[in-house]
Amino acid sequence: MSSEELNQAERVRFPAGYAALSSDSRGRKFTTRTDPYRTEYQRDRDRIIHSTAFRRLQHKTQVFANLDTEFKPRDHHRSRLTHTIEVAQISRSIARAMGLNEDLAEAVALAHDLGHTPFGHAGEEIIDELMKQHGGFNHNHQSLRVVDFLEKRYPGHYGLNLTYELREAIIKHESTHDLSVPDEFYPEEKPLLEGQIVNLADDIAYGGHDVDDGLSSGFLNLDLIRETDFLSEIIAKAEQSLTEKTDDMIRFAFVRSLVNMQTVDLIAEINLRLEANSIKTIEDVRRATERIVSFSEEQNQFNNKLKTFLRKHMYFHPILNRMKKESFEIISFLFNMYLNDINKIPEGFRRRFPELSPHQLAADYIAGMTDRFAQNEFTRNC
Repeated sequence: MSSEELNQAERVRFPAGYAALSSDSRGRKFTTRTDPYRTEYQRDRDRIIHSTAFRRLQHKTQVFANLDTEFKPRDHHRSRLTHTIEVAQISRSIARAMGLNEDLAEAVALAHDLGHTPFGHAGEEIIDELMKQHGGFNHNHQSLRVVDFLEKRYPGHYGLNLTYELREAIIKHESTHDLSVPDEFYPEEKPLLEGQIVNLADDIAYGGHDVDDGLSSGFLNLDLIRETDFLSEIIAKAEQSLTEKTDDMIRFAFVRSLVNMQTVDLIAEINLRLEANSIKTIEDVRRATERIVSFSEEQNQFNNKLKTFLRKHMYFHPILNRMKKESFEIISFLFNMYLNDINKIPEGFRRRFPELSPHQLAADYIAGMTDRFAQNEFTRNC
């Protein structure tokens, strides 16, 4: 199949005028041959899936770290990998409903956490503190660093050589931090809608699955949900629709309702904002004064209440606080050990990146670790 035939098929699949098409891509840093069967965004997706960093996500923490505490996560609790897959599924569903490029949305979702540390946000927090005098640390920036530099799978250059649009979506993934955007990505431009969708699909996924994992772990319970004003009506409706009212069936139905409610609201609000901002083309998206992808104000208020509820009843649970403390100890120990003796970082890793400072080398090496590997390195050296 020719490039033109592929591009024409893409136009049919993703008909919205503001959908990102491979033929309109700003390209890759390094020229490659076209593929006869895959568009450029499909190739991006496949490069991410085959990367080392993607595979490591299966052993990185989402909420529950597998540390030596009295609580052991079960095999069905989310990891960073399963979270990523759920974000990709939700992103594709929203993109499909909007006539946007599902392939690009999926690729962005699969890449958005590649730079995440072991032990979840606790790991990110401690590495950021340790790197405070050396540029700090943020997993969005690290994700771009992974795909642009730390992965090496092709001769002649570092990185996965992904398209501009995917790399832009990674660096412009919204965060609570005030992060600078390199000039290469035109900070004044809004990211494409496919990238914006992943930002909030991320929120939808972790809100739903953290409730699910909280209930299955016993950190939360159905009675608490029923007694919480802003959740009580949702769980009551979910329960009424069931013919089999076991705790598990009620839990599953409740979590489905949470995810569906947010997804439906998001699609409706995007449509309203597209019309209000007269968005017809990609150029309109980039020049818009605000991000087009947003929840309604009512849904934003609900989501804030849900986050407050999870912080109160789950995220600051004494067991999770002990996990956080232990992860701080492990990463701090490893970081200082490597600074004191950089030769403890494997020679192969050091030889690949001779230009890096000891602090950056230690941060990159630790950020790439799985929980299990970090814990084993700690046990072996302490």
